[in-house]
Amino acid sequence: MSGEAWLTLVVITITVIGLSREMVAPAVAVLGAVITLLILGVITPQQALAGFSNPAPITVAALYVVARAVEKTGALQPLVSATLDDGDSGRTSLAKILLPTAGASAFLNNTPIVAMLAPQVADWAERRGRPASWYLMPISFAAMLGGTVTLIGTSTNLVVSGLLEAAGHPPLGMFEITRVGLPIALAGVALLILLAPVLLPDRRGVRQQLEEELREFVIHMEVEPGGALDGKTVEAGGLRHLQGVFLAEIDKGGQLIAPAAPTTLLEGGDRLTFVGRADLVVDLQARRGLRSTEHRHLTESGGSDHTFFEAVVSATSLLIGRTLKEVGFRERYQAAVLAIHRSGERVRAKLGEVPIHPGDTLVLMADPGFRARWRDRNDFLLVSDLGGSPPATSRQALVVALITLGIVVAAGAGLIPILNAALLGAVALVLLGILTPNEARGAIDFDVIIVIAAAFGLGAAMEVSGLAQVLSAVIVEPFRALGPVGILFAIALATALFTELITNNAAAVLLFPIAMAAAGSGLDPRPFAIVVAVAASASFLTPIGYQTNMMVYGPGGYRFTDYPRLGLPLNLLVIVLLVLLVPLFWPL
Repeated sequence: MSGEAWLTLVVITITVIGLSREMVAPAVAVLGAVITLLILGVITPQQALAGFSNPAPITVAALYVVARAVEKTGALQPLVSATLDDGDSGRTSLAKILLPTAGASAFLNNTPIVAMLAPQVADWAERRGRPASWYLMPISFAAMLGGTVTLIGTSTNLVVSGLLEAAGHPPLGMFEITRVGLPIALAGVALLILLAPVLLPDRRGVRQQLEEELREFVIHMEVEPGGALDGKTVEAGGLRHLQGVFLAEIDKGGQLIAPAAPTTLLEGGDRLTFVGRADLVVDLQARRGLRSTEHRHLTESGGSDHTFFEAVVSATSLLIGRTLKEVGFRERYQAAVLAIHRSGERVRAKLGEVPIHPGDTLVLMADPGFRARWRDRNDFLLVSDLGGSPPATSRQALVVALITLGIVVAAGAGLIPILNAALLGAVALVLLGILTPNEARGAIDFDVIIVIAAAFGLGAAMEVSGLAQVLSAVIVEPFRALGPVGILFAIALATALFTELITNNAAAVLLFPIAMAAAGSGLDPRPFAIVVAVAASASFLTPIGYQTNMMVYGPGGYRFTDYPRLGLPLNLLVIVLLVLLVPLFWPL
């Protein structure tokens, strides 16, 4: 290999390790790698920045805005409500949920779909005495499968289309990938319906555990009028540093103070909410100036003053590796953490001293506006009310549905490019007042956009340095005896493995030049691009492989090993069908 190829290999290896171990945010890792290769002279400024002028990241950004409008207006809520009926249990109910999920994901970003479905399905399962674990992971997998059906179903398809266009080939059509994506999605959903009830464990989700354990960590007390604490501050009354418990909020006749400051003045009749383990704070009951109030049920606790939430921590959150105390959680987020759930179990330790991990589910108590403030931020993948009612469908839902349909029809019929259609749709949503400019901006996951745009530079470095040809030979050689189909299988397998280690978009960009090199001069490169696009979305083996997998990790009460139990047969099915179907529609 040339010196430039070695340099590129070292940089990409460090990047992959950083991404797989979540040492840094994906955007930082990929952009840092591109800048390094630029400084080292492996790529030119034009090659490094080519992704920022490619249609793919801008199209993805516009579609994020469309998906946010669908979520805000509840445009899909009638469909969700229709699937969650009182009908048959088991596989029939699973089919009623998974098929619409996959169908919606073919045209909308799958993250908001799962964010909308997961809490409602968990509540629905709990009311019927069924484990949420039977449904949430299949919902994530079905959303990924649905994303392979159309060009706009997932950002990965758009990335591969942009790479094809940058390489001098025609971009993918709106429904070109449907020829293989639809049969794979249908077969995959059928496999999920068949195997999920058998392979997935019966585990309690966060919501079920919270109902049973709420008494352990929420204690309501009242300041006695004229008692020892009436007229004292929180600190002077000795309520600042209690053993095993902390004062989360003070209700002064409807005026909520949260978090409670040390200088807050206590008055008779104030209702105090403490968070901690009841078995560690028995002395609280005997403290002078306080009297106990009747414990309220979870669904009765959320009112105009405070609500319970579950929030799934993202891999890019500033909480990662730090404790709640270190980040000043109560002050920063205006919320109190009641419990931390990890790998299907509640963490039983002093919460302020527990380092936070990606995928941790935090049970929070906060004001009703918490979800609106933090839903579109990078700190949390999912924020949902506990014990709340499903979102209502607004009058603007029909307008959003028509705009979404217009994007699909205009791009599918070839009237205008998908980039133009998506931008027109996003702008229309803002001009019509369905989304405010701030909401539209907040809907865009700029980390994903930066990863997509910067990753083009990595692909260029692999190509110009000759590393793509070297890696192609290494990956393909064991299967070369099987002919073109064997080469196709090798690319599909490598892409599926890479997407479990790093983001699906980064995996697609890294494997694309390898796939093009594998096609060489004697094979059509288009079927290899199709394989990369679909296989990069086949991330079923781990909770960290894809964002929606992480979103349901805590709420479903899953453990890391639960994912390959159902994901491995699904991965094998996707790869086998890819190898069999792609040559039928795109002759090698």
